[in-house]
Amino acid sequence: MAKIFLCLILITLTQIFLAIEANPRFLQSVKNNPMKQRTEKLSHFRFYWHDVISGSNPTCVNIIRPPAANNKTSPTGFGMVNMIDDALTEGPESSSKLLGRAQGFYGQASQQDVGLLMAMNFAFSTGKYNGSTITILGRNPVFNKVREMPVIGGSGLFRFARGYVQASTHTFDMKTGDAVVEYNVYVMHY
Repeated sequence: MAKIFLCLILITLTQIFLAIEANPRFLQSVKNNPMKQRTEKLSHFRFYWHDVISGSNPTCVNIIRPPAANNKTSPTGFGMVNMIDDALTEGPESSSKLLGRAQGFYGQASQQDVGLLMAMNFAFSTGKYNGSTITILGRNPVFNKVREMPVIGGSGLFRFARGYVQASTHTFDMKTGDAVVEYNVYVMHY
C-alpha cells in the first residue's frame, strides 16, 4: 500500500514539473537585474520604540489573553498576544520627532521566562526612507539588558535587507506597562 502511494506521489510530482517546464510564463529568469548596478551598504539607525498600553489612546492592545490551566494563569503570561502600532521617535521623549511606526505583534512564547516572539515592520514616514520598511522577526528576552533580533527583509529602499537589531529598555513603568525601548538597527541593503 505504501509503495502504491509513493508511486502516485512521484507520478503527480513528475506531471507538475513537466507542466511548469511546458509553461515558460510560470518561471522566467530576470535578464536585467536591478540590483546589479548598485552596491550593498551597511546602515545604522537608532530610534526609540514607544509601547503605550495605558491611557485613552493605546498603541498596544491585547488580542489574546493567556489561557487559564486548572484555574491558574501562567506566571510568565505564556500565550498572550498583543497587536502594536507603536511610535518610532528620534529621542526617548514621546514629543520627539516621529520617524515612523512599528506595526505588528508580539506574544509571550516562553513558559519559563518572559521571552517574546516579536514580528513587526518598522514603517518609516519621514525623509529619504519615507514609505520603506524593515521587517523584524525574533525572540526578545525582555529582562536581558540588550536583546538581539534578526532583520529578515524590507521594502522600498530596504529591498533584500538583512541584518540585526539590538533592543535596550530605556524606561518601563511597572504600574501602566508602558515602555520606551532604544533600538539600534544594523541593516545591509542596496
